[in-house]
Amino acid sequence: MALLKRALETLEKSQLKITERRVRMLEILYSEDRYLSAKEMKMHLKEDYPGISPDTIYRNLHSFSELTILEETEISGEKYFRANCSSNGHHHHFICSECGYTIELTECPIAYFKDQIGDAQVTSHRFEVFGLCTNCLD
Repeated sequence: MALLKRALETLEKSQLKITERRVRMLEILYSEDRYLSAKEMKMHLKEDYPGISPDTIYRNLHSFSELTILEETEISGEKYFRANCSSNGHHHHFICSECGYTIELTECPIAYFKDQIGDAQVTSHRFEVFGLCTNCLD
């Protein structure tokens, strides 16, 4: 749980107050090996925090993402979030479009495109592969 500890340290250094709910959200995200939507997060929190609003959840997820505690993506027009899965920095993912299960990809394909972009300067990129994981194929 070194990554969770690092996330809590980042939260502590930020302007965001460390609350029980925020800690619980991070615990959930770091216990899952996949992207979660705000709706799924609400389902995880409903027993302990039945009155928590979807706006509060989304706002916290977005704040965590801005602090680089979380990674985010968009699947079918909906934002999904996952705990920053790597201490290696730059990486990419295979994401199951059914359950959100994620596999970290160790290779970066940007070099493949160098010939096609010529002397243009790449300032950022994101590469995600979507499909069905082996569990969802069954």
